[in-house]
Amino acid sequence: MAKKSKKRIEISSEDSYFSDDESMNEETPAPNQQNLKVLIDRKQRKGKEVTLITGFVGHNEDLKDLGKMIKTKCGGGGSVKDSEIMIQGNHLQKVYELLINEGYKVKKVGGS
Repeated sequence: MAKKSKKRIEISSEDSYFSDDESMNEETPAPNQQNLKVLIDRKQRKGKEVTLITGFVGHNEDLKDLGKMIKTKCGGGGSVKDSEIMIQGNHLQKVYELLINEGYKVKKVGGS
């Protein structure tokens, strides 16, 4: 016998219920107020390395602009999603130095 699933709808009138994309009232903090982490990741990528930048707080547009600048300077591909910037390949040191030069507080995570 197949189980019937019950669908539940939640309705809220509070602004805090909506996602970050919909709350455009907050400004992105200055680079020196950001605490970014740079790491190399291979999980679920068939052994290929990617450089991840996490910890960004602010608007999606500002995150996309930062990701575009980093991808351009590293000369590689990548993507920006879920508040993370992913650059294809091992660019840990280069990304770290780029972010420091842009005024961000950056921490290397993991080995290397």
